[in-house]
Amino acid sequence: MLITLDWLREKGACADAVKRFEETFGQDAEYQDVLDALAKENNAAWAYWLIQEAGRTNAVLEVDGDLVVEASIFFSGFIKATGRIAAKYLMAGGGIKAGGGIEAGLGIEAGEGIKAGWGIKAGWDIEAGRDIEAGGGIKAGLGIKAGGGIKAGGGIKAGRDYGIYAGLRIRISLKSKYALIIAKALPKNIVLGEFKERT
Repeated sequence: MLITLDWLREKGACADAVKRFEETFGQDAEYQDVLDALAKENNAAWAYWLIQEAGRTNAVLEVDGDLVVEASIFFSGFIKATGRIAAKYLMAGGGIKAGGGIEAGLGIEAGEGIKAGWGIKAGWDIEAGRDIEAGGGIKAGLGIKAGGGIKAGGGIKAGRDYGIYAGLRIRISLKSKYALIIAKALPKNIVLGEFKERT
């Protein structure tokens, strides 16, 4: 998919973003190339806007082993690694899945689900359009938000004075079945969702 200057203007991109795009790419660029450039700058705000406007793709970033970078990872589709995934900021238009842990110095955001064989940890928010699931604990410096349920093999902890929200995209009539927060102990700060002790 091509991102063009005209498309950016039509979608209401800010003047700074349009100017930077033109300076960097000229008239047009591949969607993922733009996200990669934003990742190098750790520009999560512009990457989030672009993914919201351009949408998710079916592309898959698949790594056999660990996917660890010092900068951010912004991907239009699905991110999968058999090992751990670590970056400054981690964002996917689709889902994120790791055989090991998932860690971001800042935030973790996925248009679909987030699943880790071990724990999930972010300095800021953890947000998923669907379920969040970890074999270990889930810990965020700020809030934890899931369109579906939240399930951890260990504990679930949001930042002080920040909430845990499960079932943001679940129908009210189905919340008792799917908007579950499953962990070894009752987490503090549950705003939305029903707690169920992990057995």
